[in-house]
Amino acid sequence: MSSKQTPATRARQDQVVAEARRYQAQQEQSYRAQALKLYPWICARCGREFSGKKLRELTVHHKDHNHDNNPPDGSNWELLCLYCHENEHARQQVADVYGETTPGEDREPLSTYKPFADLKDLLQRKT
Repeated sequence: MSSKQTPATRARQDQVVAEARRYQAQQEQSYRAQALKLYPWICARCGREFSGKKLRELTVHHKDHNHDNNPPDGSNWELLCLYCHENEHARQQVADVYGETTPGEDREPLSTYKPFADLKDLLQRKT
């Protein structure tokens, strides 16, 4: 089987990608517009205020990290500046790598070893 694509196949793939990007941009605009109407134009983390041209630096963060969860009351959103939004996602990635739980998530930790569990008893015996 040849690895080269026919022009028709390539055109179809380009069309699908373009439709997906349009849909995503449309979804983002609708919940972003809603969030900007619901919340003050202030970053929920650093408290920086936004207006005018700088408003584009204010982004909508999904608290549960599910971009399809867009309730009309905005309960899954918070407005974050670009820097705080990036930091939030970086923290989530680190938590995923190390298997740590995030707020609102219930799961068993990967390790149950507690190195200092008996330290208090050991210290009391020495005195």
